[in-house]
Amino acid sequence: MKKIFSILICFISTISVAQTPCIGGVAGAYACDGYDLQSSFTLNDLNAGSGNDSWGWTDPNNGDEYALVGLNNGTAFINITDPINPVYLGKLPTHSGNSSWRDIKVYNDHAFVVSEAGGHGMQVFDLTRLRSVASPPATFTEDAHYNGFGSAHNIVINEDSGFAYGVGTSSFNGGPHFVNIQNPTNPVAAGGYAMDNYSHDAQVITYNGPDTDYTGKEVLFGSNENELVIVDITDKSNPVSISSISYTNVGYTHQGWFTEDSRYFIVGDETDELNFGFDTRTIVFDLNDLDNPQHHFDYSGTTSAIDHNGYIVGDKYYFANYRAGIRVLDVSDIANGNMSEIGYFDTFPNSNSAQFDGAWNVYPFFASGNIVISDIDRGFFLVKSSTPDTTDPIAVCQDITASLGANGEVTIDPNDVDGGSSDDSGSFTATLDTNTFSCSDIGTNPVILTITDPSGNTDTCNAVITIVDDMAPEIDCPTDITVAPDSGETYFTLPDYVALNEATGTDNCLSPISISQDPVAGTQLTDGTHTISFESTDPSGNVGTCTFVLTVDETLGFDENELNVDFNIYPNPTSNLIHVVSKNQMVNSVVIYDILGKSLFSGSNINSEQVVIDISGYSKGMYFLKINNNTTKKIIKE
Repeated sequence: MKKIFSILICFISTISVAQTPCIGGVAGAYACDGYDLQSSFTLNDLNAGSGNDSWGWTDPNNGDEYALVGLNNGTAFINITDPINPVYLGKLPTHSGNSSWRDIKVYNDHAFVVSEAGGHGMQVFDLTRLRSVASPPATFTEDAHYNGFGSAHNIVINEDSGFAYGVGTSSFNGGPHFVNIQNPTNPVAAGGYAMDNYSHDAQVITYNGPDTDYTGKEVLFGSNENELVIVDITDKSNPVSISSISYTNVGYTHQGWFTEDSRYFIVGDETDELNFGFDTRTIVFDLNDLDNPQHHFDYSGTTSAIDHNGYIVGDKYYFANYRAGIRVLDVSDIANGNMSEIGYFDTFPNSNSAQFDGAWNVYPFFASGNIVISDIDRGFFLVKSSTPDTTDPIAVCQDITASLGANGEVTIDPNDVDGGSSDDSGSFTATLDTNTFSCSDIGTNPVILTITDPSGNTDTCNAVITIVDDMAPEIDCPTDITVAPDSGETYFTLPDYVALNEATGTDNCLSPISISQDPVAGTQLTDGTHTISFESTDPSGNVGTCTFVLTVDETLGFDENELNVDFNIYPNPTSNLIHVVSKNQMVNSVVIYDILGKSLFSGSNINSEQVVIDISGYSKGMYFLKINNNTTKKIIKE
């Protein structure tokens, strides 16, 4: 709503109602055409004096739906999963004072709330907290707060980029104030754009429309009081104006929304009905060329009520029409300059005159087809089309390739197989007859994709999912080691490390795996360093390798008769204790190695003529005992 106008609030207490069908043009006290009343809450139910904006959230875990309703004193959260019996879960109070203006958007399971109340800033609320509210209605606290601006008229979010845009703030001449919300509870200022002055509202998208000059760019389409402005804001530090366009009989360029193909932009002027005596006027721009926007045509409604916020879902334009409630237009022939009203639900039964009462906002994006209406005077309404939808969706498939994970499995998101399915409702769900695959499924796998619209109509198509294994086996090598030559020899005979379980490996699709060793076991290695490598190839041809360095040290070799001159080692063989006795020098250090050269015991700074070492915990076999770093003795553990 334009902020220079006052709102006359009528405090009307009504009884909460549920599931009132539209029969003979009325649903209870409300005029209607093709839309049933599912349920409602009055302002008294919500403990508020007036209503304003609204939005919605669908829980990604279970598909539960929630209405987020702006009030003069905070934000209400309503679980509408059972649309006939909604549950008012509670309220997030305003951050500062009360205000008739509050705006809400959602990103990454968090609600972002701004208000024209002084010092309000931007509240951040974790919507997953709504999954379990012990005693509704609860009073919630915000999870984070952004104070880079005080008051704001609206907040705009591009969910593709993770940026929020406060508009109508005191910063950047009222132009968009950029905030990075990729980490929702840590919003960070990211600049702004002031060249086109005050932005009342905007839509920001990652552009994928007909003008290929801007494909992939982040573009802002701002409703700036007397014109539509188009700005490339991809580079937040250097926004670039693309173009602007106005129209005749401008009252107040309020808000706009793109058609699904990003070709036509539908704008509502909030005061032309008051200033010029029009019936509800909707302006359509052709944005085939963003550098050269064109006025396409105007649509004239059936009442004199003022138009407010509007949104496109599929071929339908849903807009809040203040005293005329919400109106639904068929825009399927918009290219030829044609739109037509196909239904409505009037939340303000008193009159359809051009005044600021009634429906403020409509949220039509729920997959269930339920539509949220937030009303200035009467609170919350939930409505749904009463016309049975018998039109099947159109399923379009695409073949995909998917890689197995480390666990040898992969789960496919049905949306990855969707190649452009559609439904006249603008929403649908996709499922696969098989979506989990394993190593036994490597190759091509035929699947069936089922598309289901909110009314339960379905269509199917066939696709092929090719499963590949591109993960190589993982091999764990022995650590680098130093070994002595074989007894009485100048070489070391390489053992079979694979057979000894010193080189092991795993693969996501094969167990056990086959590992080859190079050089092969039995190779005689002379003094020096040698790289020992291992390799394994899985059934898909992926190759895993590892290496370690083996050093043959001739100084570790010995002749037992010669080395027995200075030291006496006993008993040998032994089952537990080994004694090292010096004949004519101190024992300073002792190291025990296994046959692979691994150090099992190391003692230094001993400075004794006799050392006793307990080897009772060793496995049976042959070991090497090195004394004072220059004398080595072979010992046997029984």
